[in-house]
Amino acid sequence: MNFTVSARLSARRFAYQHVSVLTALDQGMSLIAAGMADVTITDGSGRARTPAALYRSLFEPNRAAPVPVATTQAQAA
Repeated sequence: MNFTVSARLSARRFAYQHVSVLTALDQGMSLIAAGMADVTITDGSGRARTPAALYRSLFEPNRAAPVPVATTQAQAA
């Protein structure tokens, strides 16, 4: 799949092509650190995300599915 990293610096707009999501994410984070604005990563299907949102979708656990918590209740005897 192809990924396009887009960013803006003043009035100039930049776009870089990548075949790996990880290299696109790395460049997106680097562009933010360099002070560029409006940094987005667009995948081959047209879905655009910020580098932070893409990072969360790849590396953070799914927050939509609750994790069952084992509870113990003390019973009075």
